[in-house]
Amino acid sequence: MEKIIKPWSGYLILFLDPIMIPLTVYSFLNGIPVLGVVSVLVFILLIPGFFIVEPNKAMVLLLFGDYKGTVKANGFFWVNPFMTKKKISLRVRNFENKPLKVNDKIGNPVMIGTIVVWQVEDTFKATFDVEDYENFVHLQSDAAVRKMAGLYPYDNFEDEDAEVTLRSGVEEVNHSLEKEISERLHHAGIKVIEARISHLAYASEIASAMLQRQQATAIVAARQKIVEGAVGMVEMALDDLKVKDIIEFDEEKKATMVSNLMVVLCSDKSANPVLNVGTLNQ
Repeated sequence: MEKIIKPWSGYLILFLDPIMIPLTVYSFLNGIPVLGVVSVLVFILLIPGFFIVEPNKAMVLLLFGDYKGTVKANGFFWVNPFMTKKKISLRVRNFENKPLKVNDKIGNPVMIGTIVVWQVEDTFKATFDVEDYENFVHLQSDAAVRKMAGLYPYDNFEDEDAEVTLRSGVEEVNHSLEKEISERLHHAGIKVIEARISHLAYASEIASAMLQRQQATAIVAARQKIVEGAVGMVEMALDDLKVKDIIEFDEEKKATMVSNLMVVLCSDKSANPVLNVGTLNQ
């Protein structure tokens, strides 16, 4: 478990360290070599104990393999020179994963790219619970993307009952991704600030077929609306002609008129009128 400590000020020891120099000179000049040697050794040993902690950085301290604590305060410090010091950044970092080929809920191959914003929260876990916490973040993020993709279909063309899809449920999908990554990185003392999808597309081998399917679906939906509108217009035309008693149609003429109006209204091209210069029955 992380333990925050506050070591001695480095300025105090820095002031005491130069005292060893005149003491060493005095010892050798006055025939006290033992004191001189001790002074030299103390002077040399004090130097490795100095270190600086910059803003949003931390220093993990170990003494002969035993974790002694973490220094998160900024400044110039001194500790036991035999301590091993390891610097860790506490700054917010982010990385963008290249699009990864995964399978959605239905099994369609899709390409998903993600952006993850994270920072070290527990220096003890980040240092000792995983081998390389930066590589751990990347690998676990990929694993989280694979799991999350399997929970949702890309769209609801094949799964009409799906309320949330990768394409339409952006907020919920991103929340699910962030939660999954957070749970995986908690063991490494990593805090996930944000995780979201930056790229989403069908894999290249099915992209063309899926595009055609989407276009066909759109065309069918548009045609359905056109037909519904055309039927309403034909019905309205026949009702107006009947109410205003402009012309009487028998069933055969009515069927012919309905057919002609539906062709004109539903056609995707402009109608070319044919003028009838004969009688109405021709």
